[in-house]
Amino acid sequence: MRAFVRHSSLSLFFGLLFLLSLAGQSVAGWHQFNALQVAEHLDTLSWTAYVASSDFAVDVAENWQSEFLQFWVYLMATVWLLQKGSPESKELDKAGKESDEEQKVGPHADPDSPAWARAGDWRTTVYSSSLAIVMGAIFLACWLVQSVAGWAAYNESRLQQLQDPLSWGGYLANADFWARTLQNWQSEFLAVGAMCVLSIYLRQRGSSQSKPVGEPHGSTGVEG
Repeated sequence: MRAFVRHSSLSLFFGLLFLLSLAGQSVAGWHQFNALQVAEHLDTLSWTAYVASSDFAVDVAENWQSEFLQFWVYLMATVWLLQKGSPESKELDKAGKESDEEQKVGPHADPDSPAWARAGDWRTTVYSSSLAIVMGAIFLACWLVQSVAGWAAYNESRLQQLQDPLSWGGYLANADFWARTLQNWQSEFLAVGAMCVLSIYLRQRGSSQSKPVGEPHGSTGVEG
């Protein structure tokens, strides 16, 4: 058990942070929602009803989709794009998908390589992009949930104001949907770009996301 915890401590740590943050968001969002309901002389909701509501779903989904979009874009961009001096970049002479030998696929695979990496057929092709495929699929699924939940929450507000509801297609073209979407996208892209540039000149000793403390600023693709 100790070995499992030690060897999985990073995923367990972030899993725990995720659950605590999600629980905290649900409680804070519930109080905020009910405060607005009281201010508008409307009925309040129980915590369980709020967690099952479109208001909570859209708040969660709009953050999830932006996070998975960030990683999908990052995965695809770092195949071809480079940043001299950044540990977030590949070495400057390795832009592109690299050779089969470098990637250890097909006849160049090791005995303990994943089975689909050794197959050398369509399975290797799929497996070669499996991380981006799954990240992209999760992003699209979360974005769809955000659009549906946001549509329901937006129409609920319109009905309370005695306005006609919008169709789902109409909501997708509405400023509310794009304001919710783009406010998350811009922050994700800023954070990734900042990490890429700041890691050229700054260090965090012992982190796999930083170069070794004494590594020259110009060293590229080197992690501590």
